[in-house]
Amino acid sequence: MPRRFCVFVLIFFFLALSLSGCAKKIVRLPGITAPVVENPVDKLLEAFSTVDSLEAKASIRIETVRMGEEMHFLLNGFLIYQKPDKLRIQGYHPLGMGVFDALYLNGEFFLLSPLQKKAFSGRVSEFQDLIEKAGIRISFEKPEGSEIPNRIRIEAVEKETRVELRLKEISVNSSLPADSFDWVEPEGVEMMPLSRLLRGKGRK
Repeated sequence: MPRRFCVFVLIFFFLALSLSGCAKKIVRLPGITAPVVENPVDKLLEAFSTVDSLEAKASIRIETVRMGEEMHFLLNGFLIYQKPDKLRIQGYHPLGMGVFDALYLNGEFFLLSPLQKKAFSGRVSEFQDLIEKAGIRISFEKPEGSEIPNRIRIEAVEKETRVELRLKEISVNSSLPADSFDWVEPEGVEMMPLSRLLRGKGRK
């Protein structure tokens, strides 16, 4: 079951709901036609598995439906990966404010939302009931001659949410700082279980 990556998509959905001031109405775009994939996070990690480490800047586009209106959000971001199963995605408002910090590490997810002054953590085993209804679709694009994707598209059908990450300035096999995947409980932020984040978020 697509446990781990489902949580990332639901996190993006939460962020889309919590963002304000940078949303715009959009015309409906066709959904991704790729089939629902088993263990999509494994597919994502496998896409990077030809290298030992990777870091890249990212443009993040989130499309979702809020109160019947289609909205989109554009963020700058940063992605780092380390073989075999460490992944961190950070998102920033175009003006530089931190919006989220999402980390997957050894079966555990961590999420910091500075705008909400909240942080969440939890193991993927908490979300099996949500995963079964999520309807995850994922696809990649790779530049000609490259084994590393530079565009990742994700759709959560049940959540009416689409996410696209465009990677740029990709650096592979460089030495990452020793604390790249460290998680320190931030001061002045309320810590909550990750299940609290997802509870009641828009089942149809």
